[in-house]
Amino acid sequence: LEIFIGFGVFFGLQAATEAKPDFFAVEVGLPEPPPPTGGPVPQSPVPVETPVVAPPLEPERIVLHNVELLPQGQLANPPEIIRAVYLTSWSAGSKGRIDYVIDLAKTTEMNAVVIDVKDFSGEVAYETTVPEVAQYGASRVKIWDIGALLERLHKEGIYVIARITVFQDPVLVKARPDLAVQSIGQEGLWADYKGLGWVDPASPEAWNYTVAIARDAASRGFDEINFDYVRFPSDGDLKDMIFPIWDRQTSRQHIIRNFFAYLRQNLKDTRISADVFGLTTINRDDLGIGQVIEDAYEYFDYVYPMVYPSHYAYGFLGYQNPAEYPYEVVSHSMVNALARLQALRKTNPDKKFAQLRPW
Repeated sequence: LEIFIGFGVFFGLQAATEAKPDFFAVEVGLPEPPPPTGGPVPQSPVPVETPVVAPPLEPERIVLHNVELLPQGQLANPPEIIRAVYLTSWSAGSKGRIDYVIDLAKTTEMNAVVIDVKDFSGEVAYETTVPEVAQYGASRVKIWDIGALLERLHKEGIYVIARITVFQDPVLVKARPDLAVQSIGQEGLWADYKGLGWVDPASPEAWNYTVAIARDAASRGFDEINFDYVRFPSDGDLKDMIFPIWDRQTSRQHIIRNFFAYLRQNLKDTRISADVFGLTTINRDDLGIGQVIEDAYEYFDYVYPMVYPSHYAYGFLGYQNPAEYPYEVVSHSMVNALARLQALRKTNPDKKFAQLRPW
């Protein structure tokens, strides 16, 4: 696999049509890996409900500097395969960093960027028109002219993805503690091991807030909206959590699946994607966080399994340190992910499912 390193690491590979593969290996002269050993064998997926699919649109197009754009500014002809670097909000607001990224695009195969619109801090990085952003004190402008930035990147034919962290949101939990995961022992806001607060994933108001920010980003010309931390908490004192809205009778998977469906229904004309744990490619349960990869396949245009080899536990595939075997770990995970996606397509030939992009 070919990996581009910018201000963070992201490797996105995408096939644009059903007739082409869902992800591509870039030939770098590696020997054939041994057949995967160990780990669970993929089973037939459980049939899922019919997704809400937006009808195809044929909007009027405009042309800017020989790059064709849709009326809201998105690239009309995005690349079939993306190879992107990840930019923090601060990097995206730096002319020097953007100059560097554009030079990368001109001198390498890089053709896309992921930009933090709302990151782990809960802060929104540019001036939005979302009333709740101002109400909750979530605005911290790091990108002063979002329109100019998108126009400059689009002039170079660069596909631009807006990343939004969702349920990990320290700003929102302080502004709206009634929506926040609470601590049993401390009788206040619960926090994970990094000291960050979480919103109850069952909160409809949190869902609406996320959609409002996503719609604003799409209206500025972002080509795709990417959602991260779309799950229940996975670290911290998990036994110390109280959820103000989740009834604990409804499964975590059901809550997250409903949230996925809500995003699709309310962002029908927008390309959307979701980041999921790498182990969702292997495990059949929801990992205790509500994520099952088939649910994401149904409601998103693209699904990004976070197959970081360093995040796999001791003994995975028989390796004491899986991080020392990146090819084998990523290959095994993505082969499983693709098999599960193909099984869905086979059993539901009339439905449209996501395409895969490994982080």
